[in-house]
Amino acid sequence: MSTNRIDATPRALEIIQQLKNEHGELMFHQSGGCCEGSYPHCFEKGGFLVGSNDICIGEIAECKFYMAKDQFEYWRHTHLTLDVIEGRAASFSLEATLDVGFLIQSRLFTETELADLEPIVESE
Repeated sequence: MSTNRIDATPRALEIIQQLKNEHGELMFHQSGGCCEGSYPHCFEKGGFLVGSNDICIGEIAECKFYMAKDQFEYWRHTHLTLDVIEGRAASFSLEATLDVGFLIQSRLFTETELADLEPIVESE
């Protein structure tokens, strides 16, 4: 079994399920921008146009998680965990309607994890 690049906290999984119940299939995108661009954004599947400069780093609760390639270059050695904060974070992200916001926590991979990482998937 390979090492995931992204996981989610139980609270994030609860919010994802709530959003899936309301909106159907979802997707995430993490850009390398500033301000709102630095938050992970949740969209209805297909609600964000994934481009040739985006990669899929994994899935959370059957939702693909994309990231800009240049941002991935900075984060390629880190394990990411999707978490939730109270209060609105990214106004274009679906969870903003629930007065919560997604955010990313990170830690460096161990040497063992680095040797066993899931492969990266180029945009589809």
